[in-house]
Amino acid sequence: MDRAARAERDGWSRRRFVGAMAGTAAVVTVPAPAAPLPEPDPQPRHEPHRAEPGPRPLYLGTYTSAEGGGKGVSVAKYDPVSGAITAAESLAEIPDPSYVTVHPDGRTLYAVDEREDGAVTAVRLAGRKVLGSRSTGGSGPCHLSVHPSGRWLLSANYGSGSVAVHPVDATGALGERTALVTHGSPAPGPGQQGPHAHQFITSPDGGHVLAVDLGTDTVYTYRLDTERGTLAEVSQAHTKPGAGPRHLTFHPDGRYAYLANEVDDTVAVCTYDPATGRLTVGEPQSSGASGGTTNYPAQFVVTPDSRFAFLANRGHDSVARYAVEEDGARLRLLDTLPVDGDFPRQLALAPDGRLLFTANQRSSTVSVFHVDTDTGALRPAGEPFASPVAVCAVPL
Repeated sequence: MDRAARAERDGWSRRRFVGAMAGTAAVVTVPAPAAPLPEPDPQPRHEPHRAEPGPRPLYLGTYTSAEGGGKGVSVAKYDPVSGAITAAESLAEIPDPSYVTVHPDGRTLYAVDEREDGAVTAVRLAGRKVLGSRSTGGSGPCHLSVHPSGRWLLSANYGSGSVAVHPVDATGALGERTALVTHGSPAPGPGQQGPHAHQFITSPDGGHVLAVDLGTDTVYTYRLDTERGTLAEVSQAHTKPGAGPRHLTFHPDGRYAYLANEVDDTVAVCTYDPATGRLTVGEPQSSGASGGTTNYPAQFVVTPDSRFAFLANRGHDSVARYAVEEDGARLRLLDTLPVDGDFPRQLALAPDGRLLFTANQRSSTVSVFHVDTDTGALRPAGEPFASPVAVCAVPL
């Protein structure tokens, strides 16, 4: 069964955006903003959040156009000790905000508008004011991240297989797009009709930005011009044909990264060279799914102490626990734990690493687990929290 047919069968909201843009890579550069932005800081402009007594915010993304979906981005509260989630309410009525993130300074939230005419939207958290939306130049944006300098927003268009850059001004609002790159080379992998950019992130050293493309079985490395917001490709890393890479998570020291391959149900340890930006994909490993279940790995997270990694498994509906060994060069599968939900689309750790959240798309729930900091063992923190078509949960 091809991916389009499987999309109709499974009802994956994002798969309605399977695009068909092939050929030579197209690069569109838009002039930089007329007013120069401030010089980037050498380090992110924030300190890591630490768990404090009292409730903390949990931002939730959904599909507004899906049956039973929410009305936009919502915000709930969670207790950093017990893990209990309460008091969800609307933050902003954004169409299909399937992925959200927060600026490093904690003042502004960004969400994708995962629609055919894709966009990204900024929301000032104080006062819950929508600061406006900007076109991503493609269809079905499904991921976004903020450059550590806080000056650039990176987004990935799944449907059209492209990545975009927008400037962020001092208020947190977005300027006009400064770069758009469509992945036209290599050719789409087996069973794919075109490129499908799934993630766009910055390397831990801040020197390069990397785009994971499920359709071309490739992770692209770019150098971001931090003055003009333009992109220059410097290397490509290829998985096994048909692997369908979806999500890359770096080890904190920046020399290794862990790749979740959606299509062939595998994971891989990658090596990364900060000097050149070159990523090298290692041999496929088990996702921990068993019993003949059709499974689609979604996302890795790594604990703050770098000792453990967790993987969301959609289909097997579990979290796989790995020991991180040899200073990050090796993942050793320890076990899996059911998420008590259906189709865990996304994982997130609380800032102190003591709670793990899973956004379970098909059961419309968010599950929470206590993380044993000595063993990495997971223990459910009560019953899952009801949240309409939960596809993203971001705890601060």
